[in-house]
Amino acid sequence: MTLSPRLQAAVDALPLTDASRVLELGCGPGAAAREVVRRVPRGRVHALDRSAKAIAQAMAGSGPEPDTGRLSFECAPIEEFETEDEFDVVFALRVGARDGRHPQLEAEALARIAAALAPGGRVFIDGDPLLEITDRVTAAGA
Repeated sequence: MTLSPRLQAAVDALPLTDASRVLELGCGPGAAAREVVRRVPRGRVHALDRSAKAIAQAMAGSGPEPDTGRLSFECAPIEEFETEDEFDVVFALRVGARDGRHPQLEAEALARIAAALAPGGRVFIDGDPLLEITDRVTAAGA
């Protein structure tokens, strides 16, 4: 599957290592998550979306990869996401909870992201192609 130029640029800009633990927020049908997991052969990707339809599409389009434990999908809004896992890289592209229209949701989302961030982890949102917001997220989680 070919990524759109926007998704390709965003994935190319992520600071991935072979063992990165990656969280994608607002994964939609999972195209970026599948590309990222391909690039982290010793890592894993957890992708989240509030839409059950999007998660169903992501699962259906991922073949056997979720069975390996390296790629997982979850239906949950960012502002309610809870995990005991830690992530080295978190990214969100065109996610409504952080677009300024819902300040309370954005504050809750940033706190949840901060709780899931590994020490030294980094957070990115869509920009040109990405904008790092790690400092803003860690401040929200303090």
